[in-house]
Formats: sequence, C-alpha cells, structure tokens
Amino acid sequence: MDNIVTLIIAGVVGLIIGFIIAKVLEKSKASQLLKDAKKEADSILKSAKVDAEALKKDKMLQAKEKFIELKAEHEKVILSRDKKMAEAEKRTRDKESQASSELSKNKKLNSQLEAKVLDYNNRLDFLEKKKSETEKLHRSQIEQLEVISSLSAEDAKAQLMESLKSEAKTEAMAFVQSSLEEAKMTAQQDAKKIIINTIQRIGTEEAIENCVSVFNLESDEVKGRIIGREGRNIRAIEAATGVEIIVDDTPEAIILSCFDSVRREIARLSLHKLVTDGRIHPARIEEIVRKTTKQIEEEIIEVGKRTVIDLGIHGLHPELIKSVGRMKYRSSYGQNLLHHSREVARLCGVMASELGLNAKLAKRAGLLHDIGKVPEAETETPHAILGMQWAEKYGEKPDVCNAIGAHHDEIEMTNLLSPIVQVCDAISGARPGARRQVLDSYIQRLKDLEDIAFGFNGVNKAYAIQAGRELRVMVESEKVSDDKAAQLSFEISQKIQTDMTYPGQVKVTVIRETRAVNIAK
Repeated sequence: MDNIVTLIIAGVVGLIIGFIIAKVLEKSKASQLLKDAKKEADSILKSAKVDAEALKKDKMLQAKEKFIELKAEHEKVILSRDKKMAEAEKRTRDKESQASSELSKNKKLNSQLEAKVLDYNNRLDFLEKKKSETEKLHRSQIEQLEVISSLSAEDAKAQLMESLKSEAKTEAMAFVQSSLEEAKMTAQQDAKKIIINTIQRIGTEEAIENCVSVFNLESDEVKGRIIGREGRNIRAIEAATGVEIIVDDTPEAIILSCFDSVRREIARLSLHKLVTDGRIHPARIEEIVRKTTKQIEEEIIEVGKRTVIDLGIHGLHPELIKSVGRMKYRSSYGQNLLHHSREVARLCGVMASELGLNAKLAKRAGLLHDIGKVPEAETETPHAILGMQWAEKYGEKPDVCNAIGAHHDEIEMTNLLSPIVQVCDAISGARPGARRQVLDSYIQRLKDLEDIAFGFNGVNKAYAIQAGRELRVMVESEKVSDDKAAQLSFEISQKIQTDMTYPGQVKVTVIRETRAVNIAK
C-alpha cells in the first residue's frame, strides 16, 4: 500500500517536473522566434526605406518633367497670342492707311465734281441762249414763209395733215385688201390642216348597239319558270320593265327587245338575278326590278362622274352628270352616244388648242352637245334646242349653250365654239364604222350611189367619197354643158333622195373639164 502511494507521488512529481521542463523549453523557443522576427522586421524596414527613397526620387523627376512641359506649352500660347495681337495691329494700321488714302481720293473727286457742275451750268446757260436765238430765227422764218405762201402756219399744218391722212388711208386700204386676199388663199388650207391634225391625234373606237339583247340560259327548263303558270311571270316582267321578252326555239337563250337601252339593261340584270335566286313569281319580280332600277340609276351617275373626270371637266351640275351617264345606254344611228360625245369632246379640245381658244370650254361643249337625246320623257323639241335649254337651266356659260343649240343650225352661231362643235360632231359621225351598218351594206350603199350617177347621160366617172357623204361625178364636156352640169347635179341629188336610205346628207359635186390638145412636130 505504501509502495503504491509512493509510486503515485513519484509519478505526480515526474509529471510536474516534465511540465515545468516543457514550459521552460517553450519560453526559450519563443524568445528565439521573437529575435528572428525582429531581425526580419528590421530588414523589411530597411528595404522599405530604400524603395521609398527611390520612389520619391522618381516622382520628383516626373514632377519636374511635367512642370517643364507645362511651362513650354504656356510659352507657346503666349507666343501665339502675341503673334495674333501683332497681326491685328498690322491690319489696323493697314486700314487706317487705306482710309486716309480714300479720304484723299474723295477730296480729289469732290473737287473734280464741283468743277464739272460748274462747267455743266456754264454749258446750260450757253444752250439756253442758243435756244432763245433759235426760236427767234424760227419765228422769223415762219413769218417769211407765211408772207411767201399767203398761208398761216395753222392752215399749212391742216393741209399737210389732210394729205397725210389720204395717203395713209390709201396705203391702209391696199394693206387690208392684200391681207384679205392672203387670208382667203390660206384659210381653206389652214382649216384642212387643223382638221387633219385633230383627226390624227384622236384615236377612234367603233361602237355598235342593237335594239335587242340575248339572255343566255343554263338549260331550256328555265324558260318554263320564266314564263310561269299561264304566262303570269313573263307578263309581270314585261309590265315592270317595259321590255318585250321573246321566248322561241333558240336553244338556251331568250331575246329582250326594246328601243330604250336603259330599260333593256334593267330587264337583263333583273332576269339574271331571278334565275340565279331561283324564286320567280310576280311579287319577287317587282321587288327585283325596283332594286335593279335603283342600281342602274346609281351606275348611270357613276358613269357620268367617271366621264367628266376622264375629260378634266369640273363644276358640272349633278343633273347634267346624270344625263351624261344616260348616254351610255343610248345610241344614234347605231353609234353609242357616250362614246360619240367623248370623242367629240376630245376633238373639240384638240381643235380649240390648234386655234388658240379655251380647250376646257370646248371639251365641255363637245361632251354636252347631244344631251338633248336622252330625255326621261318624250318631247317634240329638237334635241339640240332641248340640250341648250337644259344647259341654260343648270348654269352653263352662254358660249357652251350656243354651241349645243347651234350644232345642227337650229339657231344662229354667236361664238367660235359653235362651229368647232359642229365640225367635230360631223367628224365623229362621218368616219366609216361610226354609224351602225355592216360592211356589206356600207359597200353596197356606196355602189348604189355610184350606179345612180352612171344612170344619167354624159357621166364619165363617179366616186362615192367621205364614207358616202359626197358623190363626185365627172362628166364629158362634149355632151354636158355648164348649165347642164348644174341641172345634172340637182337631178342626181333628187334621185338619191327618193331612191336611197342613208344617214345624214349626201353632197353631189359635178365636175366638167374642157381640154384642148395639139401636138407640135
């Protein structure tokens, strides 16, 4: 037991001694580390001082260089400023010297001007003296002339004026006469040139309208539905539209017959809508016809608006625009009236430009010249007079109204637009193909004209020209005298008038030529 205690004590004492020894060793080691750290810190401080001294010297060198650069730049700025100031002073000195030289010049000029003014006044005085002397001499000469001629100055002046007047009058009459003769010689040639240029510049179109329209059907079964029970549908259509409907053996087609193109178009569109819809009975027919009539009226107005816009005509009354649109569904001798009026308007515009007149006003008159042909109600008034009355009613200018009324010579022409419209109307209607006729009938009509001329004695040659508007007849001078030629022209015109049907009028010209031929051997 004692041994165990002793061992325990010895072990505790050993541990304490070991701990003390360890602490002593740690202290010695820590002091050594401290010494090493102090040495390292001293070396770091020394190197830092060295680096700081080097950096300080470097920065001082850089500061000195920057200072030197700034000083050099400052000196440059000062030098440039001094240079500019020197240049400004030099310019100022130059201007001062120039101003002083100009002042000296002005002084010289003023002195010269004063000398010239003085010289001018002296000369003016001299001229006044000469003028008074001349007037005195002139009066004395007039008095001497009056004594010699026994006439006063006023009487002599009157006699001189009378002689000059008579001489001027004679020369003026001679000039007027020569001008008239020249105008007569060139007027016809110039007129032909203007008409030819006008025709060449306008492209023409052929438009042929008929009094019937063909309505095509998908099958013949539709014909029975259009006719209806006991014909009630077809009677309702005819009563509502005023168009005669012809249903015959023509396969898959029926014919609409009416002289009024508007009513015929209404009937055609109404039938198309009825056949497409499939419901065909009197009440439905009347409803469709009413709607189609309204649609056609709107289309007429739209056509009129497009026409006046295309021709560049402005300010036309709405009623006149509507009348222009109705021309689309009207024909004259088979020629579509709207196409004819558009063509006449263009011709009038070109011809007015050739003559130096108002082309827009001429176009206006040309477009409206046949509006009297599209009245909504029948009238006995000639279409030219009716058109003129409408134009006056809706505020057209007097020149346009007169051109409309006079284009068929119903009234007297009062301005230059009237003959232009008349000529252009004739040009548009007289060209071949303008009026409705097939080629064979057109050629046959020309042959018939020539055959009528050959039916008279003494006729050598005959030519139908100007689309059948003129018949030119050559006669034998031995058989036909001058008096007989005039009678022959009248007889041929009467024969044509009684035996033929033709649009417009035919001019018959008989030409008699006498020739004397001899041969020199």
